[in-house]
Amino acid sequence: MPAHHFQHVLIQTADIDGTVAWWEQVMGMEQGPHPDFGFPVVWMYLEGRDVLHITAGGAQVSANREAYLKPESRAVHGTGVLDHVAWHATDLPGMLARLRAHGVAFTARQTSDGGLFQVFMNDPNGVRVELNFPGAEATAHGISPDLRASDLPR
Repeated sequence: MPAHHFQHVLIQTADIDGTVAWWEQVMGMEQGPHPDFGFPVVWMYLEGRDVLHITAGGAQVSANREAYLKPESRAVHGTGVLDHVAWHATDLPGMLARLRAHGVAFTARQTSDGGLFQVFMNDPNGVRVELNFPGAEATAHGISPDLRASDLPR
């Protein structure tokens, strides 16, 4: 099975700094490194793993985030602030073949540093699902994304 473990949730907010502070102070998470997506994002870590990503939502959604993630909600309060759920995965070619065989529409993205190859789709309920593959898998199999974060304007 290509999905290995749950990876992260993305929360969109009108107050990135306040949200980050809450997760640090109340939940004990720490800010950590993240790829340059060309839009504001903070990755929060527990035990060395990024488990929560925080970005601007509502009227503050940047054109770059709109182009890269195509958010379906602009909510900044309630469960609508959860933009997607993500899993770490392997076997990119096999997963792409599976999605095509089941007629599942998806988009492929890659981080600016080439470290993550991301596949986004929606489940039957409209929940956005993200699978994160090692960038080396895409390179080894000659698979190109629909969009790289480095292609977005700075």
